[in-house]
Amino acid sequence: MQLELTVPTSLNEIPLVNYQEFIKMREKTNDDEFMAQKMIEIFCGIKLKDIVNLKMTEVNKLIIHFNELFSYTPKLIPTFKIGDIEFGFITNLEDISFGEYVDLESNLKGWETYHKAMAVMYRPIKRKAKAKVIGEETYEIQQYTGADEFAELMKYAPLDVVLGSSVFFWSLGNELLLATMDYLEKEVKMNKNLSATLAKQLNLENNGDGINQYMQSLKETSLSLTKLPEWDYLNVLPT
Repeated sequence: MQLELTVPTSLNEIPLVNYQEFIKMREKTNDDEFMAQKMIEIFCGIKLKDIVNLKMTEVNKLIIHFNELFSYTPKLIPTFKIGDIEFGFITNLEDISFGEYVDLESNLKGWETYHKAMAVMYRPIKRKAKAKVIGEETYEIQQYTGADEFAELMKYAPLDVVLGSSVFFWSLGNELLLATMDYLEKEVKMNKNLSATLAKQLNLENNGDGINQYMQSLKETSLSLTKLPEWDYLNVLPT
C-alpha cells in the first residue's frame, strides 16, 4: 500500500498547533526513536501505526529533512495571513498598554500558551499606507481587546512567524537587561548614598571596591545570558 505523505518544505507550512503538539510530546519522553515517529506523524499527517510500513531509507530522509528545516534562526516577520485575515506585528512597543504587557508576559512563558501571546503580538491590520522608503509599507492594527479574540485562530499561525517572534522577544528582553545594568552601574558610581544602600543590602564592603566587583560580576553574568542559544527546535536524530 502506497502511503500518502504531505511533507512540509518550509516552516511556513507548519502551523503552531502542530509544533505545540510535538513539544508537549517531547516533554513526556526521551525516547528519540519514538519521537522520530511522532515527528513524522504530526508534521506529515500520517497515522503512527502506518509509519512502520515506510521504508527505512524514507524515514531517515524525513528525519534529516526536518532537522535541516529547524536548523536556522528565523527572523521577525512583520505581517502574515491566516485565511483572509492579514495580521500585523505591534507597530510601536514603546506604546504598549499595561493590559498587553501583562498578557504577553504571562503567555510567553511556555509553548502551550504561545498562541495567546501571538494574539497579543499580532492583530488584524485595519489599514495600510506607503512609507517614505520605496517598497515599504506602514500599517495600523486593530486595538487590543484581549488575547481571547484571536487566540484559537493563532494556533494556525505559520511556524516561521511564530519562531521569529520568539527569537525577537528573547533578544529584546536581554537587550533591556543589559541597558538596565549599564544604567545602574553609572548611578552607583555617581551616587554614594545608593552605593551605601546597595552595599548594606548585599552585605558587601562599602569601600567602592565591593560594589564595583559585584556590578562587574553581575554584568558579565548578564552578557553570558544574552548570547543567543543554539536554537535546537527539533533534534530527534539518534546519537
